[in-house]
Amino acid sequence: MDGAPPLPDDLRAMLDSVRRVGRPRLVGGCVRDWLLGLAPKDFDVEVAGVDFEGLRRALSPFGPTDVVGRSFGVVKVRGASGSEYDFSLPRRESKTGAGHRGFAVEPDPGLGDAEAAARRDFTVNAIALDPFTGALADPFGGEADLRARILRHTSPAFSEDPLRVLRAFQLASRFDFRLAPETAALCREIAAAFAELPLERVWGEWDKWAAESVRPSRGLAVLEETGWIRHFPELAALRGTPQEPDWHPEGDVMDHTAYCMDALAGLGEWTGAPAPRRRMLSLAVLAHDFGKPPTTVRAEKRGAVRWVSPGHESAGGPLAESFLRRIGAPRDLAPPVRALVVHHLVHHHGRSGDYTDAQVRRLARKLSPATIDDLAVVMTADALGRPPLPASDILALVGRLRARASGLALEAKAPRPIILGRHLIAMGRKPGPDFKPLLDAAFEAQLDGTFTDEAGGLAWLRERLG
Repeated sequence: MDGAPPLPDDLRAMLDSVRRVGRPRLVGGCVRDWLLGLAPKDFDVEVAGVDFEGLRRALSPFGPTDVVGRSFGVVKVRGASGSEYDFSLPRRESKTGAGHRGFAVEPDPGLGDAEAAARRDFTVNAIALDPFTGALADPFGGEADLRARILRHTSPAFSEDPLRVLRAFQLASRFDFRLAPETAALCREIAAAFAELPLERVWGEWDKWAAESVRPSRGLAVLEETGWIRHFPELAALRGTPQEPDWHPEGDVMDHTAYCMDALAGLGEWTGAPAPRRRMLSLAVLAHDFGKPPTTVRAEKRGAVRWVSPGHESAGGPLAESFLRRIGAPRDLAPPVRALVVHHLVHHHGRSGDYTDAQVRRLARKLSPATIDDLAVVMTADALGRPPLPASDILALVGRLRARASGLALEAKAPRPIILGRHLIAMGRKPGPDFKPLLDAAFEAQLDGTFTDEAGGLAWLRERLG
């Protein structure tokens, strides 16, 4: 298979078997990624020249075949490595109804490479590769668009599936692509079709943007160029909201947010994090200034009339939550994202960076289930999102907060109560309505540093109980 991407051994054996009955081609994202110099993750194979039963028989020796649907002509096979591969027949699609799912699909083993590729969304995803010779079938110029980092639709049929606009949004961010002007124009024409999309599919595209972007601002630009940003009003409101040039020379709040997102994607703490943490941090940085549009005014500050946004941190909390609901995000994302938005300026309070132990304990508690480490990453991205201003002073404040939290072993967790109900019971108290006030008071004393271990807590409790 010279000239082709390296393939897992189990997939190679399947391709050898399928080759005896049909004409297999690697298609879609695996070809795109390989041409970009990336390691392909998911392998999709399109097999022409064989009917559905013939394809299924050729794959049956490799394990159970999951028939997605005879009408779609797709067979899923789990290989010896545990990976799952999709084998499909070339197919024609015709629009039969509204929305992402309103299509009639007709497998057609006789389709050529160009006809089969015509149904794909973008030229960069419409390249097929012969796994045995490495020859490309590229009827729409996708390889040239890859080199130019351009996302271009393959045909006017693109507009039949509105989800493709959100695919452009996340692909642009994941691969640093720009949207072709004619494709942006086509997307604007179908902006109203957003209402037809199931919420889970909307989240699927936002999820990829949040967890896999290399340049998130590219996706935000796609939303603006296509007019689809109007479907996310908390985000759209950032454009045109002014900022004080002395503190934000980069432009309005949307410009600032775009710089912050790209700064985040360049931090080792983000790139090296597991996907759930990357997702949470991305959405927190995206939403960190959602509170500026409703709070920004002209007012006197430091001896001059300036643009200021008093209270925008707390105002941003509810807006972050409404945005997460709008994009269909899992519910467990709302608490940490909101906490990070509401507290993203805590390092500026007092400007000294001299945090007391009690302040750090209370901050860690307020952030939970997010952490002070998470907050520090958000603060860092925020500080780096104001070019050409240097970020060193702000990063020094963030460093002090982290050092204080590390000294208390609270950088990655919130403090837990030392005194519990069992301690009250051991002192002869019967469970009742007075338990909660006592336990709350004990926790407050713990956060203040009145005691730091169980022995100290029990002494405090005995004194409290007389």
